[in-house]
Amino acid sequence: MTRFIPLMQREWIQHRFGWAMLAVIPLLLAALLVAVGQIQLDEDTSAQAAGAIPTLLGMGAIAGTTAVMFIIAWISSLIIVSGLARRDHADRSIEFWLSLPAGHAESLASPMFVHLILVPAAALIVGLLGGYVMSLVLVTRVAGVGAWLALPWAQIVPASLALAFRLLAGLPLATLWLSPLILLVVLTTAWFRRWGWVVLTVGLGVGGWLLKTVFGQPLLSRINRELLNNAATSLISIDQGVQIHGAQGALDALGHIPAWAIHNYGIALRDMASPLLLGGLAVAAGCFALLVQWRQKGAGGTA
Repeated sequence: MTRFIPLMQREWIQHRFGWAMLAVIPLLLAALLVAVGQIQLDEDTSAQAAGAIPTLLGMGAIAGTTAVMFIIAWISSLIIVSGLARRDHADRSIEFWLSLPAGHAESLASPMFVHLILVPAAALIVGLLGGYVMSLVLVTRVAGVGAWLALPWAQIVPASLALAFRLLAGLPLATLWLSPLILLVVLTTAWFRRWGWVVLTVGLGVGGWLLKTVFGQPLLSRINRELLNNAATSLISIDQGVQIHGAQGALDALGHIPAWAIHNYGIALRDMASPLLLGGLAVAAGCFALLVQWRQKGAGGTA
């Protein structure tokens, strides 16, 4: 850990302004739009669920804000990680980082951990807290601040925390499922610079199409699809979700969400016992080893 902490601090120093803007700007824009925008509800919906509208709006604001912040941070982190291997070669700062008591493996693994795990997790927490603020703005616009204070917080808070912890717990699992694809992108970007995305996209796309049409074997396409599907269900499985019927059903479902989140996470853990995951981790390990080798060769000169 003594080797990882300075490398993690480097990521904070280098990206803290961007992370702050990534958290503040979407929340401010959303709050501004909700505060001054026009909010119109369907008359039939309003008549059928008049008493439940504040609760539904509050739940929607919390869940929506949390999900949006998490997705923005995760996509941004994937983009940053794709060019991670060449970051220190552009300005020859690799020579400085090699003077620290940290090897090439730590120098690659530490920023990947920060961007792929810590940043999305922090964004999820910020999104959850921001969701409570958004619920205040939205419910107050529609029904007044008294309606927001009267929301069933004894059910909303445990339900929202359970969903947040479900996403947090599923994030490492989803990252493991995606690790072969992520590291393939990092490796091809290291080898081919900006053309790495093109090479990998064409290789996987054309390769999968040739295997399917010429040889009648959709193996590559199926593997990519299953990796993406398993990564998604590791975060949350919609198929196993709580069944909701109408506005009152949504309110009743709040009390069942914590137990559902635990059960849903158990399903995600069960799906980890898969030969596909073992094969994917083997590919990811091979890509990481090639990245370490590439970094070692490029450390003494221009890569």
